[in-house]
Amino acid sequence: MSTVFSKVINGELPGRVVYRSPDVVAFLSIEPLAYGHVLVVPVDEVDKWTDIAPELWARLNAVAFEVGNAVIEAFDAPRAGNVIAGFEVPHAHIHVFPAHSMDDFNFANVIPADQTDDAQMDDAANKLRAALGTDEDGNKI
Repeated sequence: MSTVFSKVINGELPGRVVYRSPDVVAFLSIEPLAYGHVLVVPVDEVDKWTDIAPELWARLNAVAFEVGNAVIEAFDAPRAGNVIAGFEVPHAHIHVFPAHSMDDFNFANVIPADQTDDAQMDDAANKLRAALGTDEDGNKI
């Protein structure tokens, strides 16, 4: 059975994709720590990050690095948070988000999906795409 991330990647579920390549996709989290919270995900379903081939793991981190710089630029954040948690969906992913202090890393403070503001989510996606130089599908322009 496909994971929810695979369904977003394949367009079966809606998602605000900000980056796409043949092996890595990045899209906004539906339960963000802050607006601009991105999940960097391998296209292939791998449950644990420690099971990812080293070459793909390096590629995921290169994309997370690029997204992190875009987060800093788009949200005027002093830092980009980077967390590997991976218990909520059995598909490895890296969380990248605007961070102003260590308090921003507390996953107890996520904005529930039913409480996110669609306009703010769309704005966050557009800001990130502009910083990354990608189109609405996440492809480089």
